[in-house]
Amino acid sequence: MENKLRLPLTASGLAGCLVVVLLCLVQTLAYDRNQTTPVVPALFAFGDSIVDPGNNDVLPKTPIRCDFPPYGQDFIGHQPTGRFSNGKIPTDFLASGLGVKELLPPYLGVDLQPEDILTGVSFASGATGYDPLTPVIVNVITLDQQLEYFGEYKERLKAIAGEARAASIIKDSLYLVCAGTDDIANTYFTTPFRKAHYDIPSYVNLLISGATKFVTKLHQMGARKIGFVGLPPIGCVPSQRTVGGGIHRECEPTRNQAAQLFNSKIKAVLDQLTAENSATTGSKFVYIDIYNLLLELIEKPYVHGFEEATKGCCGTGLIEVTKLCNSKFVTTCPDVTKYIFWDSYHPTERAYKIMIDRILEENKQLLY
Repeated sequence: MENKLRLPLTASGLAGCLVVVLLCLVQTLAYDRNQTTPVVPALFAFGDSIVDPGNNDVLPKTPIRCDFPPYGQDFIGHQPTGRFSNGKIPTDFLASGLGVKELLPPYLGVDLQPEDILTGVSFASGATGYDPLTPVIVNVITLDQQLEYFGEYKERLKAIAGEARAASIIKDSLYLVCAGTDDIANTYFTTPFRKAHYDIPSYVNLLISGATKFVTKLHQMGARKIGFVGLPPIGCVPSQRTVGGGIHRECEPTRNQAAQLFNSKIKAVLDQLTAENSATTGSKFVYIDIYNLLLELIEKPYVHGFEEATKGCCGTGLIEVTKLCNSKFVTTCPDVTKYIFWDSYHPTERAYKIMIDRILEENKQLLY
């Protein structure tokens, strides 16, 4: 038998071995991080422009669209995709933060691949609302129509994944609902159609009724983890300061009070729905507080590195939104990262990122 020479393991040799082992461990850990298992199999979004990644692009009669510059100036490829911001919107950051995918696509107007179907889409339509009149005024997709699209989507999912896997995806996924701001800011305070017949408490009750019906239908269609986004401080949004805040453009208190009333009432509804369904179906209806989160940014902008909290980056920042925020007519601010709002109605990509990071941290009970 051949004798093999065995060299003694010196101190330097041992150190070298340890370095190799550590390098392998680091590479393994890095690989594991890159292969993170998604927290949920898919993400679905319903609602208005805050979570609409481009569904309104296919609507020929609506003025509520943004598929033109400067929208999307900081998005991938500087493309105006129909997202109402300078870049990504909340559902993109949420999908990424959950490990699902980098961007949540619209259901309409794009060539959805099987992987898109398996991991979720957004059915949202800018300027829709819980008041059935709201989407009619501006010719956008109603919330009931969004549920119809979801039903259509479920059939497409079954065709791709099979019935058993499709049922599992529907049950375990996260559903985000975000609407109501347009009801109060536009339908109630801007048009004459509701204000003559409803005071604020009765109008809020109309919205609560619509929101409750929507969430109940969504649950009946299989959703079990529903995150319901409350209303922001509507009176502090730049356009609402301009039209209702007086010469100094202060936060308009009546709009904020309406938002707070809605939030308190819908939270009670969601708590009740959870109590009624959690034991039998494991369902969760979680209220997501956006009011205090956005108000904190507005009241303490410098804490988060912002310098402008009362105007949008687009144009004068006072009123420009959708077609008024168009590169053909207006320019944008020199540094959008210093602004909380992109146009007079929607936050910037950076503001959205800060809020979604906090939401993910504060609402873990929704995910596990």
